[in-house]
Amino acid sequence: QVQLVESGGGLVQAGGSLRLSCAASGRTFSSYTMGWFRQAPGTEREFVAAVSVSGGTTYYSDSVKGRFTISRDNAKNTVYLQMNSLKPEDTAVFYCAARRATAWGLPKQSSTYDYWGQGTQVTVSS
Repeated sequence: QVQLVESGGGLVQAGGSLRLSCAASGRTFSSYTMGWFRQAPGTEREFVAAVSVSGGTTYYSDSVKGRFTISRDNAKNTVYLQMNSLKPEDTAVFYCAARRATAWGLPKQSSTYDYWGQGTQVTVSS
């Protein structure tokens, strides 16, 4: 069982930055691929970024590539999402998720994740 708690959301102006954190419980954090997803009102949850168990491989959606950076610290059981050059269309609830490293399917597929956090709101004003 893995419990995930996100933090770092808030209100920021367009062009600004935020850093989201996701703290995981349990001793097996380093065996999970970690991902970030987001959901804006009236839309489906969408993939943002993912990072492999070692942190050596990362994945990004086209909409955030070059602006967001995902990273993890296995010693601290934490995954981060550094968000720069934020746009109003980035406004959403951001969710952290974990899936076993041996899971089938692409990291961008939300159905392949086993554990989810409660989410943190990110609002970007124009």
